[in-house]
Amino acid sequence: MAKGSGIILASEPRGVFLEGIISGTDKPGTVMQVLAATEPVGERFTWTVFDAAADGDQRLIAVLLPKDNEGGLATAAYVTGDRCFLYIPAMGEELNMLVANVEGTGDSFAISDIMMVDDGTGKLIATTGSPESEPFIIMETVAALTADTLVRCMFTGY
Repeated sequence: MAKGSGIILASEPRGVFLEGIISGTDKPGTVMQVLAATEPVGERFTWTVFDAAADGDQRLIAVLLPKDNEGGLATAAYVTGDRCFLYIPAMGEELNMLVANVEGTGDSFAISDIMMVDDGTGKLIATTGSPESEPFIIMETVAALTADTLVRCMFTGY
């Protein structure tokens, strides 16, 4: 699964890099949002897992990056209070995104399957219903997941 060992796959990323403070124990490849009603500390905002009103709600897509500056791995979780690194991708960029293992479904994916962001986890899940936003497509064939997994995806911007 995944391509390479990082989150951003573009050799020359065109998106926006951010730093902040983490609230939670999230892993790289997760979609995050600014923690509401929380003042910045040293010009850094606090970031928490994507938590809109529903799965697939339209929001800023800010992807949690590994703790590279601290020797972190793409699979290592942050802890509350850590300095965090995020990336807002440009349309068409490929990233390794954390795809949720939805219990009891044995999800398999094919190239070009459309994904939305799961409310409350920030992980990608298969599109269901009529979401406001489906910002990623799968870019590799994935057999039935048995755990949350980093998967090669393309950011569509929608």
